[in-house]
Amino acid sequence: MSVPESGVIEPGAPVRRPVTSARVVAVDGTQVRERPDRLVTEEPMEIRLRFPGAEPEALAVTMRTPGHDFELAVGFCVTEGLLSEPASLAEVAYCVGEAGEQHYNVVTLRLRHAIDLGPRRSFAVNASCGLCGKTAIDDVAVACEPVGPGPRVSRSVLAGLPRLLRDSQLLFDETGGLHAAACFTPEGELAVLREDIGRHNALDKVVGNAFLEGTLPLSTSVLLVSGRISFEIVQKAAVAGIPVLCAVSAPSSLAVAAAQQFGQTVVGFLRDDRMNVYAGAERLDLDA
Repeated sequence: MSVPESGVIEPGAPVRRPVTSARVVAVDGTQVRERPDRLVTEEPMEIRLRFPGAEPEALAVTMRTPGHDFELAVGFCVTEGLLSEPASLAEVAYCVGEAGEQHYNVVTLRLRHAIDLGPRRSFAVNASCGLCGKTAIDDVAVACEPVGPGPRVSRSVLAGLPRLLRDSQLLFDETGGLHAAACFTPEGELAVLREDIGRHNALDKVVGNAFLEGTLPLSTSVLLVSGRISFEIVQKAAVAGIPVLCAVSAPSSLAVAAAQQFGQTVVGFLRDDRMNVYAGAERLDLDA
């Protein structure tokens, strides 16, 4: 199986950088000056599946920030319920054109056997919502079992997670325009963090990393996302077996309802020593 590429892109590498240089006119009161700036890169990436004896088949196009593309493609397939066993994945690689050139915005997953995709879905996912392009409301819900009992986490550990997340967001420091998703241990140690212009992409990269490393399900992990918790974030986390979900912003009503169905803990507005617990308070020690 191919190893996912590094998220650090060296100067001169053929892969597009996650950060793009730009010039801006900066206005500060009455002072106006032109200066260099750095923007988060947003590019489309097509995900293809290839079954034995068949040509690659387009599955989805997502707008993403380049970096950890293999994890994103794998994680997307996992959280969409299309890939569950590591043995099913033979290879993940960039597409190679007829002249031998690599297309770094096309990633192909070669599977060892065909899978039933069900009613054909055409995914076209933008950076703000991973649900766009699904053809029916029934396609939104991915069937999965409720998560396990999970760990018990103290209030003091939760309170320290936002600072750990923010201090580890290296691309955000350059651009100010990226979401992050990170998994922590119950003791508050950072296990893995991924950044992307789409919050759902950042989580898919985390899940893809766990799948490729053989650490799914993430049944003892605490997830923290930099934005809000949507229904899709809850669903993807449930497929990955994540029991505790936290966000620096709010959850939606459907996210809370889904978390209750999946047996997950949801913590919102996690800032400094303040938080709101919307579901699954039994996993939290709020006195410690």
